[in-house]
Amino acid sequence: MEFLSNGKLTIVGAAGMIGSNMAQTAMMMRLTPNICLYDPYAPALEGVAEELYHCAFEGVNLTFTSDIGEALTGASYVVSSGGAARKAGMTREDLLKGNAEIAAAFGKDIRRYCPEVKHVVVVFNPADITGLITLIYSGLRPSQISTLAALDSTRLQSELVKYFKVPAAEIRNCRTYGGHGEQMAVYASTTTVGGRTLTDLIGTEALPVEEWEAIRQRVVQGGKHIIDLRGRSSFQSPAYLSICMIAAAMGGEPFRWPVGAYVSNGRFDHILMAMETTVTREGVTYTDVEGTPDEQAELERSYHHLCNLRDEVIAMGVIPPVASWGEYNVHLK
Repeated sequence: MEFLSNGKLTIVGAAGMIGSNMAQTAMMMRLTPNICLYDPYAPALEGVAEELYHCAFEGVNLTFTSDIGEALTGASYVVSSGGAARKAGMTREDLLKGNAEIAAAFGKDIRRYCPEVKHVVVVFNPADITGLITLIYSGLRPSQISTLAALDSTRLQSELVKYFKVPAAEIRNCRTYGGHGEQMAVYASTTTVGGRTLTDLIGTEALPVEEWEAIRQRVVQGGKHIIDLRGRSSFQSPAYLSICMIAAAMGGEPFRWPVGAYVSNGRFDHILMAMETTVTREGVTYTDVEGTPDEQAELERSYHHLCNLRDEVIAMGVIPPVASWGEYNVHLK
């Protein structure tokens, strides 16, 4: 079986559960023969590499290093889960300061070591903000960076599958927009179940309003629920979806779920958030989100929440004021 690309794929944070699953998924999907694993924690990184060698993936040149320069040099694609993990009792926003600083260093390392990179996927939380910080300091075009927001939409699909007891193929176009956090906007108007629009079902015997509200809450709390069940944050689903995003950027099947993208369109400005997106070889593009008045209001609230987080990071001194972003990245003028 041929590989999708020959470009170097670097996985940052590869000693962790998300990163190690990313590496295995990328090899199982035959994305590229050239994969480099990076993590500052060398013993665990070597352990991950040894296990992957034992899988005996055919034709893969797997390398590993704890030198970030070596890891990023020559990389065509980079996916990073290299921040602190969310623990029980924490929100994604609780990770803000430490992971914001990690994102700033990551962006600067991209600029220094792989300015010709084609696409970067940022996974570590709060991903909307860490992706934005990475973009500012990397100097890349906005189309070259995307973040993992798809997980919220796939959780909506999962909840509807369980509720209606139908195959996932019968549930189409599940969408959450805005922030990848508990202030996300969960849309019903985009979704169809067995060909019927979800908004037409809400308030009927098929889906009473209180049941829909319970579903929405389970989607919003989906990450917390995994932590409660497993004692640690999600790793299999973010790993798989992130590698599917990289596959799309390599020229594979376009990614079909919303991702976090940089937005500055007069309505939502100087922010990175989930929109209706497409990821292809040309990068990530977005279109405006349409919905009911209540859904649009919810999206506005999610946007303002992200703006508050962005402004907190500015106040911390991690990133400059918005008016100065163009001095660090000419694509953000």
